[in-house]
Amino acid sequence: MTHRFALRGLLFCATLALPCALAAADPSATDDTHRDAFQQIDWPMVPEAQRASIVRGRSLVRQTWVIAPSLDPDIAGLGPTYNRPACISCHPRNGRGEPPASPEEPMRSMLVRLSVPGRAPDGGPVPEPVYGDQLNEFGVPGVPGEGEATIEWLTHEVTLGDGTPVELRRPRIAFRRLAHGPLAAGTMTSARVAPPLFGVGLLEAVPESDLLAIAAEQKKSGRGIAGQPNRVWDIARNRAVIGRFGHKANQPTVRQQIAAALAGDMGITSSLFPAANCPPAQTACAAVRDTHPELADDALDAMTRYHHALAVPAARRQDAAQVRHGRRLFARAGCDGCHRPSLRTGRFPDFPALENRLIHPYTDLLLHDMGAGLADGRPDFEAGGRQWRTAPLWGLGLLATVNEHATLLHDGRARSALEAILWHDGEARRSRDAVRRMTRREREALIAFLHSL
Repeated sequence: MTHRFALRGLLFCATLALPCALAAADPSATDDTHRDAFQQIDWPMVPEAQRASIVRGRSLVRQTWVIAPSLDPDIAGLGPTYNRPACISCHPRNGRGEPPASPEEPMRSMLVRLSVPGRAPDGGPVPEPVYGDQLNEFGVPGVPGEGEATIEWLTHEVTLGDGTPVELRRPRIAFRRLAHGPLAAGTMTSARVAPPLFGVGLLEAVPESDLLAIAAEQKKSGRGIAGQPNRVWDIARNRAVIGRFGHKANQPTVRQQIAAALAGDMGITSSLFPAANCPPAQTACAAVRDTHPELADDALDAMTRYHHALAVPAARRQDAAQVRHGRRLFARAGCDGCHRPSLRTGRFPDFPALENRLIHPYTDLLLHDMGAGLADGRPDFEAGGRQWRTAPLWGLGLLATVNEHATLLHDGRARSALEAILWHDGEARRSRDAVRRMTRREREALIAFLHSL
């Protein structure tokens, strides 16, 4: 599909994250608003020498992986245990996953993290000793799937300042058909839906020094927010760095995020994760004899370049009076303290086309205490059980078009932007309460602004 690139301006100040002087939008953001909006490649910025690799990466992301041996080693290696056989199974159309509606419905684009108290040698969480760091539902022939996780929704009602009732829901996780006995005592669980794929290269290209400066600025601001970076282990660099990806910012780079998902979700090994995901107690899993690593470095590089080349959706209707009003209310409520409108990329040798660009992701990539209601109680490197990375908001208004749902937050509990806001607490309590006090007209303007992104 042919797509256009946005040349519009946006009313944002890149340094203070407040509405102010006109700042140019990223000229390579796509104007596509159809179901393929999240799959557009920013071809004009891609060097000719990298185009074939990006096409290959796109094919691998869309590919259904198969059990080894296979005539095509590029797509072999599924299992021994896994959740889904393709990246787009959890990221449909490069978009966002969705939780099941009831305990009878399987987790098609959602997983459950597992860990026990303590810290692993790399500083991360300690996997559950029998099932590992996530539950994998399926196994290759001769290997039992680990079991099934189910979601039951518990609801309660909150009342807005003008008397409007809003039903909120939260998930209760249960397990059934566990193949190797019950989970270890004290096991911590966290349900996660898959996030969209676009824009990750631009977020990786934001300098680490800028994120540290934002954290320092927040602490001095007196606005009651104090974001902190998650420091995680970078396997390729063999040292701790700032995490950016995942709901708790527990992965440092796009390449490692992809490799971790291939290993954890599909059982496909690589040079970053060369060992099969078979805890010692799973003897049938450990007995499978595959050649490791299963994914060659050039294939992993191609998948990474494809993610880097994806265009971000352009903001829409920015001159509409209701959207402008909603933008002002967004800032007045203090939402821009964490959902920072603008960032600037820096030097990025891995994909130089992403360098020195003003972007509008509406995130600070930092961890924030979001209160007890959203807490999963599960630490992840330096992220605490109440902390979550600020989710980017770009593309929010296109979720319903691309994925035919608009569920939000790490576990998809929110069925609308308003529900997501009402779950905010902790550092975001003042902003949430400001929204609760808004009139209906003001709330509609705020939501119109969010849907314009």
